[in-house]
Amino acid sequence: MQSRTFKQGIHPPEKKELSKDKKIEKVPLPPQVIIHLSQHTGAPCRPLVGKGDEVEEGQKIGDHDAFISCPVHSSISGKITSIEKLPHPTLGEGEAILIENKGDEEKKWEEMETDLFSLSPEKIREKVREAGIAGMGGAAFPTHVKLSPPPAKKIDSIILNGCECEPYLTADYRVMIERIEDCIFGLKAIMRSCGAKNGYIGIENNKKDAIKLMQERMRNEESIETIPLKTKYPQGGEKMLIKAILKREVPSGGLPLDVGVVVSNVGTACAISDTLKKEKPLVERVITVTGDGVEKPSNLLVKIGTPIKYILKLCGLKEEAKCIIMGGPMMGISQWSLDIPVVKGTSGILILTEDKIEAEEEQICIRCARCVDHCPMGLLPTTLIKFIKAERWEDLEKLNLMDCIECGCCSYVCPSKIPIVQLIKWGKNEFHKISS
Repeated sequence: MQSRTFKQGIHPPEKKELSKDKKIEKVPLPPQVIIHLSQHTGAPCRPLVGKGDEVEEGQKIGDHDAFISCPVHSSISGKITSIEKLPHPTLGEGEAILIENKGDEEKKWEEMETDLFSLSPEKIREKVREAGIAGMGGAAFPTHVKLSPPPAKKIDSIILNGCECEPYLTADYRVMIERIEDCIFGLKAIMRSCGAKNGYIGIENNKKDAIKLMQERMRNEESIETIPLKTKYPQGGEKMLIKAILKREVPSGGLPLDVGVVVSNVGTACAISDTLKKEKPLVERVITVTGDGVEKPSNLLVKIGTPIKYILKLCGLKEEAKCIIMGGPMMGISQWSLDIPVVKGTSGILILTEDKIEAEEEQICIRCARCVDHCPMGLLPTTLIKFIKAERWEDLEKLNLMDCIECGCCSYVCPSKIPIVQLIKWGKNEFHKISS
């Protein structure tokens, strides 16, 4: 089958060989966890517990009644020692619940006999919400919201995102290889909750064994198809996936549901499976720890809230390590503290050495238009940053500033080393302030 793709994009070095063959290992329970009350798009949770309280693994400890929000749960059994501002991977600092491990054994989540078709769409959404599941591909959008399209938006197709187009990261790849049945069960649950008749699993063709495994498993499935996709960044973006697989274009300012599609990550599908089969909330996830600055590149099953320093102690930090990024090199965020914990949207921890992070001095734009040629959203990055610097917000709105997915293709190809995506991020934040 010919691999499908989208226009534009780039081909950065993949660097997946460091960890792709490393099977998922379970990390021992950490001595403490930091459960942030904001781990998702939308309203941050309010604490449901107080200092000194004893909590059990899987207990709901934070929630909010806003629709776009989802609860957080304790990932270990222990005692709450504080509720305070603590280091956060994207916010700098955020209110969090600090829990000390009391030394109990990890809770056993027994799998139950589950008939998916005995569950109504409403019940599936309710269970997904109560489990605190948010998109695990990085965006961390509350999953129950995605599974609740307005009645006017008829969803006919679900796409399971197995691309993992970010260089270095291999957690989703290992999930597809090692938890294929849970991926499929989760996909079917999403299809049922949205009333969709068609399911697709998009996988880049640098994961040929995962494609083969999925295709063999899908041989007798009438409504689910595995789609090989060209290895190209950012193939895993929702709009890129929809264009490549279904030839549909999400309108400017629109969402996938506007073209009858819901896109979900393979890790999210597995979390849904755990919830429906075991009544297990989102208390752990698979991450990749990799890069030239780590002794033992790994794919790890880690408790939500585990501090980075505990994980790096297990994997080994090389002396020449200089930069820690949560996520991949294209869209990940450099971290300022080893006390920052794993959150629901953490896909990986990337450790780079100094020779990989040399910062080149910004030069004057030479009007080469490489950023325009490679932008997967068809935007004009050079014009956007020119208007951002001039604070011409009305013009920026006309140029569809908010359509930028911050993938970093523009910065990657810029010969003048202009930090285009950073300027656009700043411009979007300023635009939000003015328009709100």
